Amino acid sequence: MSLQKAIATFIPQGVFIITAKDGEKVNGMTAAWVSQVSFKPRLLAVAIAPQRYTYELIKNSGFFCINTLGENQTELAKHFGFKSGKEVNKFEGIEYKPALHGCPVLKEALAYFECELVGECEAGDHLILLGEVQDYEVLKPDEKPLIFKWEDFFGG
Repeated sequence: MSLQKAIATFIPQGVFIITAKDGEKVNGMTAAWVSQVSFKPRLLAVAIAPQRYTYELIKNSGFFCINTLGENQTELAKHFGFKSGKEVNKFEGIEYKPALHGCPVLKEALAYFECELVGECEAGDHLILLGEVQDYEVLKPDEKPLIFKWEDFFGG
């Protein structure tokens, strides 16, 4: 088993769609590297590769939204994860509403947390973005979140 697969298998993580809006541009990307990092202030962190289109929108707008996916939403995660928003409109056919600061909230999400970008730091080939929660809602409290499984996205 490769190190990358071992980490993904034995350090369980959820699956999220990170969304952002800059003017009329909206985009979203699939992420598994999301974590709460502080109670006061309420900070969440997400790791994003700096070449991602979503990162560009976050940097320009100063906000991002973490949409939590449910256990039966692997296909939605793949939809947002395997193509670039620079090349296609990932929101075509996807219902969403704006959060307080305009970030897209997927209507199928279990919950969302819209954050103001308050810091970032380099972490290898990714950046860790720190966001202070400005808006949130639990949309489907009785459903279970999607847990990342390597084979669901990259085969055995």
